[in-house]
Amino acid sequence: MCSPQESGMNAVGVRMVTRSRSRGPGAGQQGRREKPAPLRREEAAAGRKSYSPVKRQRKAPRLNVAYEASEGEKGEGAEHLQSPAWEPQDWRRQLENIRTMRSGKDAPVDQLGAEHCYDLSAPPKVRRYQVLLSLMLSSQTKDQVTAGAMQRLRARGLTVDSILQTDDSTLGTLIYPVGFWRNKVKYIKQTSAILQQRYDGDIPASLAELVALPGVGPKMAHLAMAVAWGTVSGIAVDTHVHRIVNRLRWTKKATKSPEETRRALEEWLPRELWSEINGLLVGFGQQTCLPLRPRCQACLNRALCPAAHGL
Repeated sequence: MCSPQESGMNAVGVRMVTRSRSRGPGAGQQGRREKPAPLRREEAAAGRKSYSPVKRQRKAPRLNVAYEASEGEKGEGAEHLQSPAWEPQDWRRQLENIRTMRSGKDAPVDQLGAEHCYDLSAPPKVRRYQVLLSLMLSSQTKDQVTAGAMQRLRARGLTVDSILQTDDSTLGTLIYPVGFWRNKVKYIKQTSAILQQRYDGDIPASLAELVALPGVGPKMAHLAMAVAWGTVSGIAVDTHVHRIVNRLRWTKKATKSPEETRRALEEWLPRELWSEINGLLVGFGQQTCLPLRPRCQACLNRALCPAAHGL
């Protein structure tokens, strides 16, 4: 290891060698005037080795790159990279306006929805079955028609066993005129048989098992989880929600089906609003944002709705 004095001499020696080499053919005469102290043999060798002719490379610009720290590396000074989440413009104001317009809770869904169609005095297992059945009947059907069919079924004692003991013709008469009633007779019978054989007359407590039942789609399954089991598994999207979400531009791009709308909506809508949004938008769609001739003049969002000017 060199002493401080030797280190200083090395530095001087290096600087002098650099000077003499950079001056070209006339450097010898000028160098004699300065009379540098003679370098020791090892120092001169070190100088020659350090400054061998090498093509000088251009210095690359320094880049500042931030990396997201992993869970084990997070600490003081760690830089976190977070991409901004997308959300629709003015959606909070639009939502508050819809809440105001729906404050009366007087839409058909508020009185005749799935949570109002089961027998409150029935055992829990029977109540859950009635919730699922009302949702199966509600597809492509107005709430008033669904409620009427449920009332007729309940008058005969609506349980898994009673449905399995009812012939197809009688069941069709009881649920008519719900949409696609013939198909629903078949689905209700098949689903009821599965519930009796696999679930002891109860309904499944998971989304995947519910969707696997004949005649049960994603919207019905999410509502069944919420109403029958008290679990929010996702946003229930029907034709009303699908239409309104697209009119308000609550998705990054237009969606073509309720299921596509559900996935797009769940990407940004805060989870604490998932249980509220279905009933809120369904009633809004029944009263104000109608499929044909929406009542834009009576809507508090007429100045905020991107679709209002084109309807």
